[in-house]
Amino acid sequence: MTYQELVQRIVDLQDEGLELFNAGKSVLGKNILATHVGSYDGIQILIQGGIHAREYISTLLMIEQARYLNALDLVKNGGIYFVFLTNPDGAEIVLDGIDTAPCDITKQYLVLANGGFDFSQYKANINLVDLNTNFDADWGTGGQNVRCPNTENFIGFYPNSEREVISLINFTRQVRPSLTISYHSKGEVIYYGFPGQSEQDLARDKAIGEQLSATTGYPLIFTENSSGGYKDWCIRVLTIPSYTIEVGDVNLEHPIGEENLPEIFEQNKDVPLVALNQAIKYQNQINIQQTKKANQPRIAKLFSMFKR
Repeated sequence: MTYQELVQRIVDLQDEGLELFNAGKSVLGKNILATHVGSYDGIQILIQGGIHAREYISTLLMIEQARYLNALDLVKNGGIYFVFLTNPDGAEIVLDGIDTAPCDITKQYLVLANGGFDFSQYKANINLVDLNTNFDADWGTGGQNVRCPNTENFIGFYPNSEREVISLINFTRQVRPSLTISYHSKGEVIYYGFPGQSEQDLARDKAIGEQLSATTGYPLIFTENSSGGYKDWCIRVLTIPSYTIEVGDVNLEHPIGEENLPEIFEQNKDVPLVALNQAIKYQNQINIQQTKKANQPRIAKLFSMFKR
């Protein structure tokens, strides 16, 4: 598969009635393509993938999820945003090679950092920043973080330094999702939670995560020794449930081939709908609690009048 073929898979969704729009731009000015399934009214959730260059299997999965949900008209309440490929510059290098870099100096820089011309294991963006360590959520405290430009785990020179990260942050603030999911590969596991959460929020996130676990068959694990990810930022800054789902058997090699997509899709096809329904459920509970709190002073006043 080439980069243009991957992008064309996204573009082809328009033939099935889905509208495409830009969630932002990459360092090299590529569009970060997104779509929406369902209603723009009500609760919204956001699903993003392809933030690590070699993990474009997550993009292919999300294309199939969007097609599946749209064709069967499954999303009746609320809506789901799909941000398909958060790191298009990195994905292009993995798929098409170093000649796609914009100039000779950049090519030499990347080849030196990569240790050669095989970029199949590359995770970073064009600036050699691991985008999923660059978000301002306990930035730089992860166990595998590095502070020098690298093909993986380099946190950047300061938090939120990368154009792709800023694009995803701005888009997330714009659509105001009640829940987010980040698709990665590999391991068949779901990560939830982030240090510093309240007990109530952590219990909520675990309960929703258990539903996602039951849907996929993937175990649910609390996040430890990791920081600076999109999930972490959503939890820390927006205080919403957010999850990282790793698809693909742990024994598969990166990049995971398209021949594995049917099994991965079957495991994950209902995740967006389950996540949306869970977000609606918990928002309804919050609304009920807020209504009760608002009515407490009125009830207390009435009770006081009755006593007199």
